[in-house]
Amino acid sequence: MHVSLLYGGWQSPPLSEGSQAGFLRMDLGGAVMNETMKVHKQEAARSALELVAPGMVVGLGHGSTVLWAVRLLAAWLQEGRLRDVTVVPCSILIEREAKALGIPLKQLDDVPHLDLVLDGADELTPALDCIKGGGGALLKEKILAQATDTLIIIADSSKLSPALGTHWPVPVECVPWGRRFQVAYLESLGATVVLRRNAEGQAFQTEQGNIILDCDFGPIVDPARLARQLSARAGIVEHGLFLDMAREALLAGPQGLQRLRRQ
Repeated sequence: MHVSLLYGGWQSPPLSEGSQAGFLRMDLGGAVMNETMKVHKQEAARSALELVAPGMVVGLGHGSTVLWAVRLLAAWLQEGRLRDVTVVPCSILIEREAKALGIPLKQLDDVPHLDLVLDGADELTPALDCIKGGGGALLKEKILAQATDTLIIIADSSKLSPALGTHWPVPVECVPWGRRFQVAYLESLGATVVLRRNAEGQAFQTEQGNIILDCDFGPIVDPARLARQLSARAGIVEHGLFLDMAREALLAGPQGLQRLRRQ
């Protein structure tokens, strides 16, 4: 099954099954975003692109807000508002979108540095710690985030939360072999574990061919400790806790644009 997405009259290339399933998870656990939320995401993306200067190398994460940033960046490049901007995408979906719109692309190994990275979040605290991975690209998103000193989170204000895990499970990317033992380990840490599935009901596969276990811990009291426990386990490739990484967050909502900076 393939599907194309429509953005303001422009139709994207067909998305693969994995990309489709990932995209549908990007907002409200698979619900179609409403028009108000769409406007907020566009505003957050627009504000982030105002931080981009000519000559920059910009990393792009994964998510519905990043898709809006891609479209707007293409328009600004065509209008001459920005020039000489090189983009490093972290997912097939974002790469396909950018390529179709004529944005100059490079792979991460082909650039000497990243001036900044723009990425979304599934849940975000005022301290700028995040849960990411609702779209299934958490491994490459974290590689991209660690390759820059300037990670900018762009999202609608509904993603702001008093504690990680309050509204969103922690995605845990695992190798498929030995899944039942990873589930048992995650349950021993207090999680309710659900295997992520695609639209056909089969196990969702990341671009690396791994599975994702969505782990509901409830509000997480000590995210750093949990991150260490997840990282220490063989078979767990990566987890969706992005701690002490973001420098700034641009959140758009009913009250306008909110800018949070790491102290």
